[in-house]
Amino acid sequence: MDQTTPDEHAVVPFLRAGPPPDRTRWEGWQQWRKIRGTFVPAPRLTPAEHQDLSPRQQALHDLHRTATHVNMRLQETPMNTRVANLMRGRLQNNAVKFMPGTRDGLMINGGGFQGKTETACDAAASFEDVWREVHHQLLPGRTPGTRDVFVPVAYCRLPVRATPKGLCKAILNVYGDPHPGTLDDLVRAVRDAIRDHHTTALLIDDITRLRLHREDDQDTLDLIRELMDLNVTLVLIGVDIPGSGLLRGAYVDPRTGQWVFPDTERGKSHTAAAATQTGPRFDIVDLDPFDYSTTAGITAFLNHLAGIEDQLRLLRSFPGMLTTGEMPEYLYERTRGIVGLLRRLIEDGCTEAITSGEERLTPELLARTTIQLGDHSDLDPDAGEVPEIPQNVTPPKQTKARKKRGRNAVFDDRGKRLAAGG
Repeated sequence: MDQTTPDEHAVVPFLRAGPPPDRTRWEGWQQWRKIRGTFVPAPRLTPAEHQDLSPRQQALHDLHRTATHVNMRLQETPMNTRVANLMRGRLQNNAVKFMPGTRDGLMINGGGFQGKTETACDAAASFEDVWREVHHQLLPGRTPGTRDVFVPVAYCRLPVRATPKGLCKAILNVYGDPHPGTLDDLVRAVRDAIRDHHTTALLIDDITRLRLHREDDQDTLDLIRELMDLNVTLVLIGVDIPGSGLLRGAYVDPRTGQWVFPDTERGKSHTAAAATQTGPRFDIVDLDPFDYSTTAGITAFLNHLAGIEDQLRLLRSFPGMLTTGEMPEYLYERTRGIVGLLRRLIEDGCTEAITSGEERLTPELLARTTIQLGDHSDLDPDAGEVPEIPQNVTPPKQTKARKKRGRNAVFDDRGKRLAAGG
């Protein structure tokens, strides 16, 4: 046992008080940024040690184990490491630029439940940790001409039916600012809020909800591009960005490899400054699922499974439970290498393992576990935000161990025999 057993009279520290942080509000973002990575997993107990606990202690420990399984830490993969490194570098480079003008943006592309949002938010939070420390050292007091609330990172989600007004309101909600009545006043309020709160990075999630077949969608995209002249780095997160139509009219700069968007036409511009911009530039980085067709991909998937296995607290788990035998291939077939689906399958499988008393994960147990995506009423299936879950994946058949054929012992030396009658 590597930690102390739960005290039946102690406060339960692993339970959350109140609703989860709302990252689309600056207060919720700060709460999440400070507590991320601080969850303490349940202690590892053997079946005998678990049996020695009182019924109340067993119930608390089982609850702690459940909390451990649904709060597994974000693991590094080759895919999200590439995205996070590029994003942190872009945010830092743009943050220290003195010259005014458009800051190069970033588009994070991938399928539903690929971990795009968590990867982007974690990278932005890591940048903010450093940026706040620098800001505190250089400007320890209040900054003249700015508002009291320092919001270096703002995260919001595009409404399902996007309009310029809806996007402005979503951004203003981050700061808790009021919503003016007209579009011009809304845009002006957004620009003032981003500037006055010293916002360095603006993350807009679910960007591919823009269909661009409606005039409102086109105007919303124009507004997003115009915000880049505020010395803010735009990070747009979405599903299948190349196939969504968002890149319509954009072209690839052969010198930089970046997507360049033409300047907004003066007649459609919400601000005169936008008409004088050089085209906004974006890099697109893909967050792909695991690839099981290459040696490097298989190795990365096995390493990911090993990291998950290390976080599990099943009483009868064993080394290699997820990484040996037929289990890795079965897990890949059930999830197609999508980290979000894999996480849900493991979470629900652990619940079944504890409830049934099996206390370990096997293909047979996981075959009884349906991948549940929970309430996704805030997701747009038409935009690809809800992935297709593989169905009718049969677990591998258990191969019976061959019975060893008995060795021919005819010519064995059994020692000296006694003579007849001896």
